[in-house]
Amino acid sequence: MGKVAFISLVIAVLSALLGERVVNLRRRTFASRELVQNHLPNCVELKNLDFGSEDITILGDGLAFISTGLRYPGMPSSHGSDIIGKIYTLDMKDPRMKPVELRMPRNFDLESFNPHGISVYIDPSDDAIYLFVVNHPQHKSQIELFKFVDDDHSLVHLKTIKHELLYSVNDIVVVGVDSFYATNDQYFTNDIFKSLVELFLAQPWSNVVYYSPEEVKVVSEGYYFANGINISPDNKHIYVVDLLDHNVHVLERKEDNALVSMKTVAVGSLCDNVEVDPETGDLWLGCHPNAWKLFMSDPKDPPGSEVIQIQNVHSDKPVVTQVYADDGHVIIGSSVAATYGGKLLIGTVYHKALCCDLK
Repeated sequence: MGKVAFISLVIAVLSALLGERVVNLRRRTFASRELVQNHLPNCVELKNLDFGSEDITILGDGLAFISTGLRYPGMPSSHGSDIIGKIYTLDMKDPRMKPVELRMPRNFDLESFNPHGISVYIDPSDDAIYLFVVNHPQHKSQIELFKFVDDDHSLVHLKTIKHELLYSVNDIVVVGVDSFYATNDQYFTNDIFKSLVELFLAQPWSNVVYYSPEEVKVVSEGYYFANGINISPDNKHIYVVDLLDHNVHVLERKEDNALVSMKTVAVGSLCDNVEVDPETGDLWLGCHPNAWKLFMSDPKDPPGSEVIQIQNVHSDKPVVTQVYADDGHVIIGSSVAATYGGKLLIGTVYHKALCCDLK
């Protein structure tokens, strides 16, 4: 075979491989899916959250914590890189439904604050509230631990947690005052490899890590894009969302904090974060019905939003229901859904947030 023929063959093979990978990525991101509107009554836009509401968690008394201002590699943004990340609270019992910004500590680097997933732990000994925030300063991954001070509506920064196994953290769920499970959504740490190479390869390389001061270890792996993570009301099971494999993994916790896979539940969408109803155990997921549009970011054809509820997740026949769907003309890129008192909060990666009546 001559040199020219060999080069032509190599180009043909690489082109075929690239084409196959593009087709595979379009399939995994549901690029051809057209969404049918499924709106809820009385949806109102929440004030102050103009730069996203990527993660939301609601306490038993109705106090919601909201992270906003995420700047994530490869994701479109409706705001510039100069936006500073913030944490808000929202009293679900207050009819005004107005998010209030938390006052951040002076000894904390606000300029590089880039909040992602959040989780709250209430110390049973004194009811103190601790907020754990995934932070990406300079596109790195670390966990910030704050104490919530209700009297002056502020956060006190206690410490920053870093570890070589916490290299691409997306979300966390806290299981103790200084211990948690975390998802690494991708394998590479370089932004180019994360945004391009890894998405095109679409291999099950991401994982779940358990962290405590005494022990840090990988406890579950084999995910295409491990995203949201949460825990059952009885603390016996962990739920992990695999965004690119369109399912939720149900894992059993062991005494040594290892996780054992029990089952997966197909959700039919690219789901992001997962919240758990403390009373019913239902799972609520903010999802991307067509993530290809999220990557393309065409203002004329915006990515839509979808909320999915899973009931009876541990049964032989879990009930998966689409509760809300919008084609992007009302809300773009839903990343989380949380309920309280008959209301549903829908947060987004970089857009706004809605509060809707469930009935």
